[in-house]
Amino acid sequence: MHLGLQACLLPLPPKLGNANFAQIINQVMGGLSNMALWLQIPLTSPSEPAVPSTGSNPADSAKEANSGSSKPAVANGHQPPQGSATHSPTGASLDSWAWWNQVRCMCAHQGQLGVALTLGAAVPSHSALQRWFGEPVRAIVVPTSIFQTNKRGFPALPKAHQAVLVSFFQLNVQVLLSDTERLLSMPEDLTSDSAFPSLSEASQRQPAASTSSSRDQQQQQQQQQHPLKPYWEYLSFLFRRQPEATPDQMLELSYRDYLQAPLQPLQDNLESATYETFEKDTTKYTVYQRAIHAALLDCTPQEGTEDIVVMVVGAGRGPLVTASLKAAHEAGRRVKVWAVEKNLNAIIHIQHLVVSHGWEDMVTIVAADMRHWEAPQQADILVSELLGSFGDNELSPECLDGAQKFLRQGGISIPQSYTSFLQPITTAKLWNDVKAYEDTEHYETPFVAKLHRFTPLADPQPVFTFSHPNTAQPIDNSRYCQLTFESTGESAICHGFAGYFDAVLYKQIHLSILPSTHTPNMASWFPIYFPIQQPVQIAASQDLAMGIWRCAANHKVWYEWCVTQPQCSAIHNPNGRSYFVGL
Repeated sequence: MHLGLQACLLPLPPKLGNANFAQIINQVMGGLSNMALWLQIPLTSPSEPAVPSTGSNPADSAKEANSGSSKPAVANGHQPPQGSATHSPTGASLDSWAWWNQVRCMCAHQGQLGVALTLGAAVPSHSALQRWFGEPVRAIVVPTSIFQTNKRGFPALPKAHQAVLVSFFQLNVQVLLSDTERLLSMPEDLTSDSAFPSLSEASQRQPAASTSSSRDQQQQQQQQQHPLKPYWEYLSFLFRRQPEATPDQMLELSYRDYLQAPLQPLQDNLESATYETFEKDTTKYTVYQRAIHAALLDCTPQEGTEDIVVMVVGAGRGPLVTASLKAAHEAGRRVKVWAVEKNLNAIIHIQHLVVSHGWEDMVTIVAADMRHWEAPQQADILVSELLGSFGDNELSPECLDGAQKFLRQGGISIPQSYTSFLQPITTAKLWNDVKAYEDTEHYETPFVAKLHRFTPLADPQPVFTFSHPNTAQPIDNSRYCQLTFESTGESAICHGFAGYFDAVLYKQIHLSILPSTHTPNMASWFPIYFPIQQPVQIAASQDLAMGIWRCAANHKVWYEWCVTQPQCSAIHNPNGRSYFVGL
C-alpha cells in the first residue's frame, strides 16, 4: 500500500459460492484506505457460449465453440459455476455477471470492489453487455490473442470488439493488455514510461505520415520497438476515433452521476446563478415560444379589448416574458403581459429587462405569490415553467391550482398537462454515493442526477398525470400508483428507480426528458433518482413491482415508495420524515 497503487487485480475463485474468497476480500478491504480491489471477470453472456480467451487463434476458438462439443466451456481458466450457467446444444454458457453479483453481495456492496472485464473471442449481445454499464467496471482487459492481423501486418480487433471498447471508453474505463507472454521479450531500453503515455495523451498526438519511401525505415524501426507498442498504438487510434463531445455534453460532464437535491423554488428563493444556468437552455424557451405562438393563433381577445391577456406566473428573470412577446410579434397579435414573481431579487432583473427593451406599455410586473394574488383582470393564456425532473415534484399542481382562478373560462394553460414516468435501474455508482452518507435520510431522498453509468431494467411506465386548468371538485393532488415491470429474461439487480416527465405544452407541442421522446438539445432537467435502501435481486424469470405515493398536507408534499415484488422492501420516507417539498 505504501507504493500508492490504484488497485489490485484479483482472479475469480475456481468455484462460485466460495464464501472463503469473499470473506478474505472483506477482511482485506477493511484495512484498505486508498487502494481498490478489481475482480477479473470474463465478459460472457448467459445466452451465448463462453469461449476460452487463451493464446489460440480467435477463428479457431470460434470453430471450437460451435463444434457441438459437450465439454463445459472454460473462460480465463475458470470453470462455469454451478447454477449460473444455462446449457444448450452448442455447449455450456456462463453468466459471468451472476458470478460477480454473488461476490459483490457477500462483500456487502462495498464501493472499493470493482470489475475488470476480460474480452474473449466471442462478444455478448448488446443487452448482455448493457448489464455491465451500471456496474463499477474500472477496466477492460484485452488479451493480445484476440487481435487479428490486418493487411499491413499490424494488430487489429474485429468490429464487434471495437464497438465494445468504444462503448466502455465513454464510461472512462482503463484498458489493460494481457496474454503478453507469447510476444517477444521486452528490451530493457524500451521500458521507459514515455514509451506508453495514457490514451488521453495519445489522442493529442498526431500520427506520423506514412509514405512509400519511408516504409522500409518504418519496418526497420518496428523490429526494434517494444513488442506491445503496435497494440498500444491501435488502442490509441480507437480512443481518438470517438465522436467529439457536443457543447451540451461538455456542459453536462461535471454533473454525470452526481447527486443533487431537487430545488424547492416555492419554499426558497433561487439564486441568480441558478436562473442564469436555466436560461442558457435556449431550446426550452424556443419550444415554449412555439406553444405560445400556437395558442395566440387560437385565441381571440376578450370583449371590450383588442389585447390578448398573457399571464406569466413564476416569471423568474423574464425569459418566458421575452418568449411571449416574440410569439405575439410572429403571430401578429396584440398582447398584454403580466409577469408574476415572488422572488424580489428576480423582480429587479425583470424590471431591467422591460425598461431596456422599451416594453413598459406591454408588460406589467407583479411582485406576489401567484397562489394569493388577486388579478385585476382575467387571463386568456396562463404560462408557467414550474416543472421539476419528475414533473410535479416542484409543486406545479399546487401552484397552478391556486393561479387558475384568474384564468378565464375556456382559457389556455401552458403547459396543459404533464405525466411522470419511472423505470427500475442498475446504478452501483449512485447507490454507493447514497450509501456513503451512512444514514436513512439519504436513502429516502429523491436526487436529481445526470444518469451516465446505469442500466435500465425495463421501459419507463407512466405514474402521475396532472392537467390544467384542473376542473376536479374537490381538488386533491394526492396520488398512488402500482407498477409492474416484466422480466427481461436476464437476472439483474435493482438499485432504485429513474424518474422522467413528458409535458404537453399546447396541443402537439411537447417538452420531454423521457428517453424515447427527449426534446433534442434540451438540458434544463436531468432525471430524478429514487434510491432504495437494499438492492433488490431479480431472477431471470421474475417481474419487479413497486408502489409510489404522492402525499400532501397543509404545509408540505412528499413521496413514499417501496418494492413489492420479488421481495418486499420497507416503505421509504413515511410521512415525509426524510424529504418533503415545502408549501
